[in-house]
Amino acid sequence: MKFSLLVSTSPASSQGAMTAYQFARAAVSQGHEIYRVFFYGDGVLNANALSTVPQDEINLPRAWDEFLTNHNIESVACVSSALIRGILDSDESARHKMTGVSLLESTQIAGLGQLVDASIQSERLISFA
Repeated sequence: MKFSLLVSTSPASSQGAMTAYQFARAAVSQGHEIYRVFFYGDGVLNANALSTVPQDEINLPRAWDEFLTNHNIESVACVSSALIRGILDSDESARHKMTGVSLLESTQIAGLGQLVDASIQSERLISFA
């Protein structure tokens, strides 16, 4: 089965982002396909390259980055959600005259059209809040 995931909760505020990550890992391990992961709202914080956590906790953004890269899964952060939370790629950083990049390399910034496309291309779109 081909899934797309909508993640709209931050890695620190609830269990939703961790549940999405665990679902994605389990789905891939059972032979299913993840077409796209779409981070929306506070969910874009899962793509924050500057996120740090205590040593005894999982760094969920880094875990997402490794998983998405290793399995060649497309990942998108909603542009408006990302910008307002300071999540920038090199293009947005230059456009807004900022000095840094805070988006993980496994993720791109794009609009809601990518979410619509994911819902069309996938058999199931699962939302994690």
